[in-house]
Amino acid sequence: MITALVLAVSLQSAVTSTPLVGRATVIDGDTLEIRGQRVRLWGIDAPESRQSCQRDGQAYRCGTEAARHLDSLINDRPVTCTPQGRPDRWGRMVARCEVTADCAHDEDCKTFRRDLGGWMVAAGWALDYPRFSDGEHVEQQYDAEQARKGLWAGPFITPWDWRAGQR
Repeated sequence: MITALVLAVSLQSAVTSTPLVGRATVIDGDTLEIRGQRVRLWGIDAPESRQSCQRDGQAYRCGTEAARHLDSLINDRPVTCTPQGRPDRWGRMVARCEVTADCAHDEDCKTFRRDLGGWMVAAGWALDYPRFSDGEHVEQQYDAEQARKGLWAGPFITPWDWRAGQR
C-alpha cells in the first residue's frame, strides 16, 4: 500500500515537472492556455481583464492592454512552460514560460530564449509578485517604473489589491 502511494506521488511529480510546449492562447496578462491546459506565469501579477487604470488623465482597460502585450510578445511562436511547484488554487499550472525571440542588432546572435514573466515586468505590463517570486523581477520592475512604461505611465491599483476589492 505504501509503495503504491509513493509510486503515485512520484509519477504525479514527474508528470507535473515535464515542460508543456505548444502554441499559446493568451487568457489575460499572466495566464496562457496551451493544449487545453491553463498556465499561470510564475512570479508575476498582471492587471485583471476588467481592471482599469489611468494614463494621461484618462481611464483605460489596463488588463486588456496587458493581455495584448503578452500576445504580441508571443507572436504566434511556440511557448515552453516549465512548472514551478504545485498548481494554484484554480488548478492552473504555475510555470516559467519562454519563447524563442530574435536578437536585435547583434550579428553573432540569431535567437535566444526569453522569459515571458520577466519580459512583461520589464515592459511595465505586470508586477513582480513578491508573495511568490522572492523578488526575482524587482530590478526589472524598478527600471519600468523609472521609465514610466506600461502601467507605470499613470496611477493604478496593484492587481492583488484590485482583486481584494480596493478599487
